Amino acid sequence: MTELEVDYAAVFRALPGAAALLTPKLIFVDVNAEFTRILGRTREEVVGHFLLEDRSVSDQPLVLRMNERPLVLKILASLRRVADTSERDTIELQRFDVEDPDRPGVWHERYWNLTNVPVLAPDGQVALLLHRVEDVTELIRAREVALTLQEAMLPAFRPVDRHPAAVRYRPAAEALNVAGDWYELVDLPGDRIAVSVGDVVGHGLSAACVMGELRSALSAACLVAEGPARALEVLGLYARTIDGAENTTAATTFIDWDTRTITYSSAGHPPPALLRMDGTVEFLDQATDPPLGARPEHAPRIQATAAFRPGDTLALYTDGLIERRREDIDTGLARLADSLTRHKADDPETLADAVLADLLPPGDATDDTALLIVRL
Repeated sequence: MTELEVDYAAVFRALPGAAALLTPKLIFVDVNAEFTRILGRTREEVVGHFLLEDRSVSDQPLVLRMNERPLVLKILASLRRVADTSERDTIELQRFDVEDPDRPGVWHERYWNLTNVPVLAPDGQVALLLHRVEDVTELIRAREVALTLQEAMLPAFRPVDRHPAAVRYRPAAEALNVAGDWYELVDLPGDRIAVSVGDVVGHGLSAACVMGELRSALSAACLVAEGPARALEVLGLYARTIDGAENTTAATTFIDWDTRTITYSSAGHPPPALLRMDGTVEFLDQATDPPLGARPEHAPRIQATAAFRPGDTLALYTDGLIERRREDIDTGLARLADSLTRHKADDPETLADAVLADLLPPGDATDDTALLIVRL
């Protein structure tokens, strides 16, 4: 079979996003139709001109048709970095008010991702710079709706009797997604509380909706179940009736101050961490079952019990706190244990902030993170 000859110029012109090719000296070599549409100029008015050249029908530089000098300088600096380093460079998310071309005087809020990529010659040198502009407005709007829904469904934090506690929730930002992480504290009869965290597979509005249903169901189950294993067992049966709830992970603990015990059960979730007064950390990993709905047939779940002393601290969390790409989970758990130990003297509120500062990556996190800390 003869190898198909690809017309790369036609491919470039057909790209759905806005794209432009420049020389390392920032002269436009080619632009596709979407780029000229955003720019508001014809191809002939752009190709052959310098990035910042004003020689066109408009008095604006030959970049996005936005009168934003800081952005122009960011694009210029980014392209020069790519030319110098031969490495891809992304400009942080940009927001603009853009005038509707069909309705003068009507402006719309738009969001853009700008990425610059080197195109290398056979000798490895930068031959061209690919400048790509992606309109991500709809993604941002969907994320805002999902985040608003998720925040509405998560319970407002309130003290649990006399026991100090703190909760933190950090939504993902880099991936423009909202996941289905949740937390819950439920008062139980006697000097007891149920503390839970969970994580729905997937992102966006659907994950937030599933999260709300499962969180409410688990809260109700904890009120009537004799232990966390039975509560998760009931939740697993309920999860089978909800599209998108399969393989959700959750960890539930029943804390009893009369007996000074923590009874816990996990459905595929990272283990709760018990910080002792002496600074040692014990991961409660003796009662881990598969995630919700993962078994072909329903089966009872297991639970285990750990003793605690007054002044110990319990931490429950979701995987965004400890998991990193291309890194073993044990490394993340060790990082969490080290942070808890170093800040063991802090009150729950201060400790929660310190753990997030130690463990969340610099810049925007790529996954949601929920953290719940209770002083025992």
